[in-house]
Amino acid sequence: MNNLIVVSPEVGHALAERRAVVALETTLVAHGFPPGEGVAVGLESERRVREAGAVPATVGVLDNKLRVGLDEGELGRFGADARKVGPRDLAAAIVQGAVGATTVGGTLAACRAVGIGFMGTGGLGGVHRGFPNPPDISADLGELMRTEALIVSSGVKSILDVPATAELLETLGVPVLGFGTDDLPLFYAAHGGPPVSGRVESAEEAARVARAHWGLGRHTSILLGRPPSESLDDLEPLIERGLADAHEQGVSGQNVTPFVLAFLHRESGGRTLAANRDLIVDNAALAAEVAVEYASL
Repeated sequence: MNNLIVVSPEVGHALAERRAVVALETTLVAHGFPPGEGVAVGLESERRVREAGAVPATVGVLDNKLRVGLDEGELGRFGADARKVGPRDLAAAIVQGAVGATTVGGTLAACRAVGIGFMGTGGLGGVHRGFPNPPDISADLGELMRTEALIVSSGVKSILDVPATAELLETLGVPVLGFGTDDLPLFYAAHGGPPVSGRVESAEEAARVARAHWGLGRHTSILLGRPPSESLDDLEPLIERGLADAHEQGVSGQNVTPFVLAFLHRESGGRTLAANRDLIVDNAALAAEVAVEYASL
């Protein structure tokens, strides 16, 4: 491994032995929850990954290195003042000594560098509502196009243009599988998104699809959409209000998602906060189950 990347001994040994490893991001820890709560969600995600038989590899930039596998003390350094780090930002964050919380795209870049094939997250980034005004498409999609990894999420972030994102994923050749569902989950809502490209009923079936996809020389990621256990189907008016509030206050780019999430958590009386917490840890657990099945093939 080059001197820009530090892989924890536990993760390194698991990769060397071809055991199941699941990557986890740190943007959720730093910016997805009220101060102090994100670390607890990150630790619970790691616990659920271990419980399913895999090794968690939480990713972030610390002390001039891209770190793959963090201990509890290191994870605790990812507070609200951490820099949000996508794929383009990794080098600058490393050189400048920033505490860099990696997005889905930033985490996938680390996966590609060290050979991790599975990831759990909350929701995927994508095409922002109103495109091309603003002309904003998440860098997550570019990394899905070039990284062989299966990502478990509750679909695409519902504050985005989900149908447009699904169309772009099709253009990029990224399979979108539904875990026990025929339509893509809408993050907080279990149903209502566009049709998935394939439905799977088990972690073992998802693992076999991944093996076949990569065996055919298809070097893209695979998105596995897992519906949230508790579906919140009445949030669209709140989402529209949150986006309008962001626009009025001049919030743009990478700052839109944390702004609107905070708005939803506040205005929903904490319902979205609880749902967000649950779906993140449940998705991490499913990613671990698929990784374990894949390792046994």
